[in-house]
Amino acid sequence: MIRAVFFDFGGVVLSSPFDAFASYEQRSGLPPGLLRSLNATNPHSNAWARLERSEIGIDEFVDAFEAEGAAAGHRVDGRQVLACLAGELRPSMVEAVRRCSEQFVTGLLTNNFVTGPDDGGALGHPEWGPVVELFGVVVESSRVGVRKPDTRFYELACEMAEVEPAEVVFLDDLGVNLKPAREMGMTTIKVEDPDVAIEQLEAVVGIPLT
Repeated sequence: MIRAVFFDFGGVVLSSPFDAFASYEQRSGLPPGLLRSLNATNPHSNAWARLERSEIGIDEFVDAFEAEGAAAGHRVDGRQVLACLAGELRPSMVEAVRRCSEQFVTGLLTNNFVTGPDDGGALGHPEWGPVVELFGVVVESSRVGVRKPDTRFYELACEMAEVEPAEVVFLDDLGVNLKPAREMGMTTIKVEDPDVAIEQLEAVVGIPLT
């Protein structure tokens, strides 16, 4: 029996940052897929991973990420790359979250970072507040010090939601993040087309979400 629905944020509730990455690469004359390649290299210890665990700040990230780009033979602007993460809310997915919140424990599981002590938190964007409030459980990598796909991240989410993995359906746009959740026993849905993902979620939870 499903008792909880966990959602990733960027790429699920928000539009995917990968489109913004592609636009940045194109206008900067960089090879397509370079940013994703950098993020996938040494994924547990690279600049992005350390930023999302709050081990380094923005300035340190920019220096480290640009150094990683240089090591790969390209010049990247770390601050412009971070700006690519400012996605837009997907109304259909927000409605799905709202309906799930009425009958299930809802969790927001996000790898994110803070920009400073006074930024209102990594989820502090004013348009996001009412959406974040729909979630009974919020797990942010920047606050808990671990990030997807670390198994401990999912364990924390289940502990906070007071559910077992087999009672959870989890939506994420990255297969690497879904694999450990699935191995723990969660039902997983990869979000590529949001409308298709919502249909798949409806089939799992058994309620209309649109």
